[in-house]
Amino acid sequence: MSLPAEPYVELPKHMYQKGVKHLCENGVTQVPHKQLQGMDRSRVLKVLSNACREFGFFQVVNHGIADEVIVKMMDVSKRFFELPFEERQRYMSNNLSQPVRYGTSFNQNNDGVFCWRDFLKLSCHPMQDFAPLWPSSPVDLREAVGEYSMKTRHLYERVMDAILESLGLTDEKVISNDGNQLVMVNYYPACPQPELTLGLPPHSDYGLLTLLLQDQVEGLQIQHNDRWVTVKPIPNSFVVNIGDQFEIFSNGRYKSVVHRVAVNSMRSRLSVASLHSVNENVTPSPKLIDYLNPKRYKDTNYADFLHYLTSSEFKCKRFLESRRIN
Repeated sequence: MSLPAEPYVELPKHMYQKGVKHLCENGVTQVPHKQLQGMDRSRVLKVLSNACREFGFFQVVNHGIADEVIVKMMDVSKRFFELPFEERQRYMSNNLSQPVRYGTSFNQNNDGVFCWRDFLKLSCHPMQDFAPLWPSSPVDLREAVGEYSMKTRHLYERVMDAILESLGLTDEKVISNDGNQLVMVNYYPACPQPELTLGLPPHSDYGLLTLLLQDQVEGLQIQHNDRWVTVKPIPNSFVVNIGDQFEIFSNGRYKSVVHRVAVNSMRSRLSVASLHSVNENVTPSPKLIDYLNPKRYKDTNYADFLHYLTSSEFKCKRFLESRRIN
């Protein structure tokens, strides 16, 4: 039986059009894709809504971010992890609130199993507050991250507008000027025993939306119908996934996706996630609450999440489950 179609969404400057990428048959380990031509906006929004309801993720192509910006970001990220450990170590911290942080595993303070991953976390908004704190080596890192974070923030706003429109909420905003943007650079070295660990454990992202850029090495997997499905990389595309904040805002209409990262023994893997969230309380939209669909989640904010993250071993969607109204 075929899975419902996952949108392979093209985003020209002024409108959304063209194509879907079909997910695999149940049990297949990769995600084949197929492009439909000539889709109008209403049909794209329908496909987008379907993907957010059924899968919590989709891939975006023809997004308007120049290949040069993407290549620079991937190149400088690779070179950062090639720096001597003493240079990278300057940014190590166990404080989850640090605006610039180099670390390892997933939540190294509480992880029960060590994950085969190093990362560089960079707070990016407002840029003028954080850019001076970013690593000064490689020498072009600040310039590359600055341009990349600005472009991905604009893309996030356009994608969010389309998602809100697909919910019939064209006059509602969940984007605020003081919202958070984190750029998380993930490096997964080739692992000598990949069967004994993961790059990242099964989890859902806390925020509203995540835009993920990945290289051509497979590893990202989403959970669908109790199976793990590999997301086949599409060059210069972005994987967009719904986060916990947006599931709460949509009152459960759109689902934050549980995903993980597998590692391999042959090749290292690099990805860059742009994570978007808001600081203020997130509450289900009143327009999505009625007699048949009562409020399903408590109001929540970033402080609630940080408290949870520092006090528990983070697994799957346990934080979201903790906010659910029984």
